[in-house]
Amino acid sequence: MFYRLITLIGGLVFVAALFGLIWFFCKKFLQHQGVTEQVDDRATVLATWTFAGVAVGLVFAVVGAFVLGPWAFYRTLRGHDVDISDAAAIWWGLGIVVLSLGIVGAGFFGFLMLVGAY
Repeated sequence: MFYRLITLIGGLVFVAALFGLIWFFCKKFLQHQGVTEQVDDRATVLATWTFAGVAVGLVFAVVGAFVLGPWAFYRTLRGHDVDISDAAAIWWGLGIVVLSLGIVGAGFFGFLMLVGAY
């Protein structure tokens, strides 16, 4: 029972880490695109919708996270008046989702091995 509790708490920490990574990469993306006004607020909005797309995509099918996450990134980015093509926005969104999920997935897998759950 103790390991289940530790795994649940670890899972929640990694969900928070996933949002944090998405936010960090969204902020770096906006800075790379030359956005200087309200970067933190814009990154939060962009990360929230991207995270929501990833979460809904993971519920329906794991592959859905790689479709809905970049789509949510693209749709939210359109409202921020960033000068970038549609295709580039989708590719940036996919890169942010893949990188964030890859880092968190590898970390969570290592955590599960550490606690003996895998």
